Amino acid sequence: MAATTMAQSVRERFLVAVLEPQLMQTSEIGILTATSLLHRIVRQVTSEALLEEIVYFLLGEQREPETLSCIQRFPLRHRLIEHCNHISDEISIMTLRLFEHLLQKPNEHILYNLILRNLEERNYTEYKPPCPEDKDIVENGQIPGAVDLEEDPIFTDISPDNALTKEWLSASPPITPDHQRTDGKTEVHKIVNSFLCLVPDEAKSSYQVEGTGYDTYLRDAHRQFRDYCAICLRWDWPGTAKPIEKCNLEAPFFEGHFLKVLFDRMGRILDQPYDVNLQVTSVLSKLSLFPHPHIHEFLLDPYVNLAPGCRSLFSVIVRVVGDLMVRIQRILDFTPKLLLVRKRLLGLEPDGPIVDHMTLLEGVIVLEEFCKELAAIAFVKYHSTSTP
Repeated sequence: MAATTMAQSVRERFLVAVLEPQLMQTSEIGILTATSLLHRIVRQVTSEALLEEIVYFLLGEQREPETLSCIQRFPLRHRLIEHCNHISDEISIMTLRLFEHLLQKPNEHILYNLILRNLEERNYTEYKPPCPEDKDIVENGQIPGAVDLEEDPIFTDISPDNALTKEWLSASPPITPDHQRTDGKTEVHKIVNSFLCLVPDEAKSSYQVEGTGYDTYLRDAHRQFRDYCAICLRWDWPGTAKPIEKCNLEAPFFEGHFLKVLFDRMGRILDQPYDVNLQVTSVLSKLSLFPHPHIHEFLLDPYVNLAPGCRSLFSVIVRVVGDLMVRIQRILDFTPKLLLVRKRLLGLEPDGPIVDHMTLLEGVIVLEEFCKELAAIAFVKYHSTSTP
């Protein structure tokens, strides 16, 4: 009782009275200072009562699905999310760090308010009732209406002899009747392959540098996923997605303000500073780790049948790759320049003359690494659900 009273007092006398005006001001230095202080508070808070007051102060208590017309209903939440897309890179990075650490706190309302309330009805999907002709396809492990990405023009650069791809796929478990995806998802090896093959070969550079393989991502994903599962254990999340026949697919879908800003940022990865891209992808990878079936479907399933006008993380990346493939053609000596920039970022090459298209090249490197990270997360999450 005393902890609750004290936490409420901190909210009223400090957070609302002192910090909120600082966060809502227009001075960039003032915003950055206030956000840095808030970030430090969020990182260090351990009191459950105080954390709850901070969360409600930042995000509000709303739990109904967001609509585009209502995102300004809670001004501070709206302003903070907009700061993730601020003209000042420093403010954007600091605010993204704030949300990244907020998402790692043991409070269910954070993720529900920012993400889950908008995915509850799965109305980002378009349901196509299976016809009799689909029966044989389903029995063969394929999904009716799913796009075969390996036949898509954007994936024509896939090499069946790619040793790196084989290394990953050989680690995948054999597909048995026990491992079939009965909830409409494809097998893990297809999902992993989809992410690994997103970036075309001519835009890949990690295979030319020792020590930049997938092992680190797999180890990190395993450790982080275990930690996230421990956080979410008491939140009583479902093990499988809400049955599609019980979902209100007619309701208009809005991904929510937070995901909208993150997806918009992700869509500009080829034109943003390196440090901004690292922070955007870091937040998205943290979100992907959460063991909720709707988050997994929306962020990690390349084969989800999206409703018209909806986008997923995978579809955003596909659009970026399409833009990249066009822009590559206009850059002379693209591959050597890309390798040079990667080596400089790793400290394997000394800094030298400025390389043309530096922002684009750094963006391509972040994109390749992010796709590997998402593949590792998908792989680890699959094994956690398929292991008895």
